[in-house]
Amino acid sequence: LQKVKNDLEMVLLVVSSKNKKLDEDLKREQQWLEEQEELLDALNRIEEETKMQAVQLSKRRGSNELQNKMLKLKTYEKELLSAMGEFLDKHFPPLQKDERAKKKNSSAEPAVELLTLQDILQILINKSVSTPHEPYITINESFWPPYVELLLRYGTALRHPEDPNRIRLEAFHK
Repeated sequence: LQKVKNDLEMVLLVVSSKNKKLDEDLKREQQWLEEQEELLDALNRIEEETKMQAVQLSKRRGSNELQNKMLKLKTYEKELLSAMGEFLDKHFPPLQKDERAKKKNSSAEPAVELLTLQDILQILINKSVSTPHEPYITINESFWPPYVELLLRYGTALRHPEDPNRIRLEAFHK
């Protein structure tokens, strides 16, 4: 019985030491798990911050690209308007006062200043850009009739279906 008691005490000591070792291992594993969770949380925060920075950077890059495209378009628009102005000045110079009198077969000065073809086209372009849902302009006495007829005859402008005193720029983009 004494021997069994001693053997059981030895088993108890071994099992106790194994329990202590297992408890220490468990604590170490729990501490390692906590460290890994903290590391995972930190990495997730860094990932979110990086994603936010990437989104902001792509927005800025997209914004910069859009601004560059807008500048190129504005430059191109200025070049086109300049070329159109040069062409119109060369081929459709503004009417001189003596020419207007000859055209009207009258010696009296005209009541209003007649618009140049470039001015008429600019008004039509501005109207169709600013109010595309209502692009018509009303023709008044400042529009020289041969210029209006030229625009209508060559399909650059169209008359309003109900009001012949209104015209609009033809939609060339359709």
